[in-house]
Amino acid sequence: MNTRRSDIPPAPGGRRRGVTAVLSALAVYLGGALVILLSPTSPAELVAATTTWLRDLGLGAVRQGWVEFAANIALFAPLGVLLTLGFRRSWAGIAAATVVSATVELGQLLLPHRTASIRDVFANVLGAATGAALVLALRAGRRRRETIRRTRRQAHTPLVPSPKGHPTHTVEPWSAP
Repeated sequence: MNTRRSDIPPAPGGRRRGVTAVLSALAVYLGGALVILLSPTSPAELVAATTTWLRDLGLGAVRQGWVEFAANIALFAPLGVLLTLGFRRSWAGIAAATVVSATVELGQLLLPHRTASIRDVFANVLGAATGAALVLALRAGRRRRETIRRTRRQAHTPLVPSPKGHPTHTVEPWSAP
């Protein structure tokens, strides 16, 4: 029997609960991210303190721009995860994250102590793509495990005799090379 996951109907309310959980997490995430991204105070002090701390740890080559770039990636990775789970398509999540990032950067133009940067948009989209890639990798691993489980289950299924005594269902055992 060759059934795909999309051929199997979802459990009653299962998909709805998943969507509700993703939307709830997305609302919490966006609220926190907007506070960080659109606050009148610049996060430059936090980035500077983090850079100093990393240099004190012996990482003298670390520059403030690198820390800010990494922070933007880390800030948008959860958005990539949540949008990919919500849209069920990684490209849609990345596209939505691009729109969100560009909108936030345009909004920062209106704030007196903030600056907008195309580099920030790039880092944000890279973070969202990283989050989407994580979801895709986890989904691929889950599908692989399901396939292995299904194959093992089929290999242990007893033969079902037909009325004439011939087996109707045969499974080839794993053969050694």
